[in-house]
Amino acid sequence: MSLQTPRLTVVGAGPGDEDLITLKAIKAIESANVILYDALINESLLKYASEDTELIFVGKRKGCYAFQQEQINELIVSKAKEKGHVVRLKGGDPFIFGRGAEEIDYVRQFGLETFVVPGISSSVAVPAYQGIPLTKRGASESFWVITGTTKKHQLSNDVALAAKSTATVVVLMGMSKLGEIVKIFSNENKQDTHIAIIQNGTRDNENVGIGTISTIEKIVAEKQLANPAIIIIGDVVKERAVLSAVYNEVVSR
Repeated sequence: MSLQTPRLTVVGAGPGDEDLITLKAIKAIESANVILYDALINESLLKYASEDTELIFVGKRKGCYAFQQEQINELIVSKAKEKGHVVRLKGGDPFIFGRGAEEIDYVRQFGLETFVVPGISSSVAVPAYQGIPLTKRGASESFWVITGTTKKHQLSNDVALAAKSTATVVVLMGMSKLGEIVKIFSNENKQDTHIAIIQNGTRDNENVGIGTISTIEKIVAEKQLANPAIIIIGDVVKERAVLSAVYNEVVSR
């Protein structure tokens, strides 16, 4: 394949820890002529790019968009036709609330070849780093992964459905809706259900709050927890294991 063949590779960068990116993702970054990257990626990953690779930040910080989605779509096409291989680098997995599929659908109209490199999703990796198993025999048989904020900037109706179940509930992008989430679970008489909120999961500045539905808002205020964070609700939070000693032993070998 010619290096100048217009093509897009949508790449999942993982949840934040640089070591949690895949080898295939690194190879894609190394071969990119242009990289469009989001705010949630670990920018140290950009060191794998060639010196002449064009790096363009297209993410959102504190509610401010560097580019609107329509502009990103158009930029992918124009840069691919100008330089060849465009890598769209996204946090976590690009097909889990990452709009990766939308971007692929758009650029294929213009004849671009398209590829995807899956990433490790924060929905499973961040709880795991805190020793929280999303499923465990006797505690949870399934889990929901739900967006906290829909296209209309409202809380997903699926949260209310999930609250009626015994499943573990993982909410992404839900901190601004925490009060609504607490009310929904309280209405299901789940005030004592355990909940964890993990900010900057898998990174050095990770911040964690553990409580129950009835206490979590106070804990969030005390610990000053904010986005980017994920919310885990269910009995599995009680199953939290102590992993730090084991992890330190593994990485020091």
